[in-house]
Amino acid sequence: MPSASTGASTIVDASAATAVRTEAAPAPATSTGAAPLDVVPADSRMAPGGPGYRRMSFALFLAGVATFALLYSTQALLPLISGDFGVTASTASWTVSAATGALALFVLPLSALSERFGRRTLMTVSLAIAVAVGLLVPFAPSVGWLVALRAVQGAALAGLPVSAMAYLAEEVRPKALITAIGLFVAGNSVGGMSGRVITGWVAQEWGWRVALGVIGLIAVGCAVAFRLLLPAPKHFKTGSLRPAVLVRTVRGHLANPLLCRLYAIGALFMTVFGAVYTVIGYRLTDAPFSLPQGIIGSIFLVYLVGTVSASTAGKLVARLGRRGALYLAGGTTTAGLLVSLADSLPLILLGLVLITAGFFAGHAVASSSVSHTAKEGRAQASALYQSAYYLGSSAGGTLGAVAFHAGGWAGTVALGLLAVLGVVTITVVGSHAARTQRRLVAVHR
Repeated sequence: MPSASTGASTIVDASAATAVRTEAAPAPATSTGAAPLDVVPADSRMAPGGPGYRRMSFALFLAGVATFALLYSTQALLPLISGDFGVTASTASWTVSAATGALALFVLPLSALSERFGRRTLMTVSLAIAVAVGLLVPFAPSVGWLVALRAVQGAALAGLPVSAMAYLAEEVRPKALITAIGLFVAGNSVGGMSGRVITGWVAQEWGWRVALGVIGLIAVGCAVAFRLLLPAPKHFKTGSLRPAVLVRTVRGHLANPLLCRLYAIGALFMTVFGAVYTVIGYRLTDAPFSLPQGIIGSIFLVYLVGTVSASTAGKLVARLGRRGALYLAGGTTTAGLLVSLADSLPLILLGLVLITAGFFAGHAVASSSVSHTAKEGRAQASALYQSAYYLGSSAGGTLGAVAFHAGGWAGTVALGLLAVLGVVTITVVGSHAARTQRRLVAVHR
């Protein structure tokens, strides 16, 4: 294994640069009319300041907004849904877990369609179906129907994040990839934040059904703008839909220890995040806080911190390296969990800020590392990461609610600390593997 095999290691950009087709720049003619032999082909992929980069960034930012706004649209409304249908927090949490769980299950099959029909096409279709279902969700007659519709919505959204990661890996220059993926993840944070804030205040006045309808309409606008703005891909190569090819590609990715570590890191970070934000509304509606729904929705403004931490992940990696960035993300998340134990609203908010900053930084670093590492079958590599990531979200939401019922907020924090310990352990193991590999290479030299 190369020296990149760490928990979140430095990836050689040259390998990614050869994974996609580039277009040769016109060669200046010599006196004999022949092109010089030492002309290097130009990289025609997008880069900051280049043509199409801003349109692409904004389009995928909007796609990220729509994805997270729809996917977690019921999370801030769980206390109201519990009261309306007369169900427990654990049951209501399935309106979130069903969506994220279905996304995790369908992301790999849809990644194969992405290889065959193209990234932009699949993103457009996925978002259109999810938006259509989002307009039906407010009319669910029972919690069972609500969970079912949310599962369909999550399955539809499965085609978007994996296709977006593969699109960026193919259309953006390697040195700009972390920044580009960070902007997409930042769109996720804005979508998650705005969806929860808007639903909180709308639900306080008109109920949770109207709130979900408003989110559906916002997602319609994002979907239309996304399709109009996203540049057509220039470096996509059609893949095969044959199951044997898919299985072979997936096996290859799962045989890569670095990729497996990154998948586990993404799942564990998301377990913390899913657990915290699924039950925080219940904590704040109970005594001694007893906050109204609108104020609870506004708590999610701390997602703006995630927008900043995700979009600056590239600079963080440049200073600390990928392992250092992951250690910092894990430490920040741990500090936030511990601070949130206080029965003080300002300290709880500070804890949420630290948890959010650590989570989004860690997610941006891990997901961009997957895109760098995979030399072929990028859609499947990203699909496996997304699958692990959203399984972590589903597990975090359900287990977080169970832990909250069993031990209150301290139980949820204990679950989060256990997940962060897993992140640190995996990164340490990766660091040890890298040092061992370097020693072996030195001996053979």
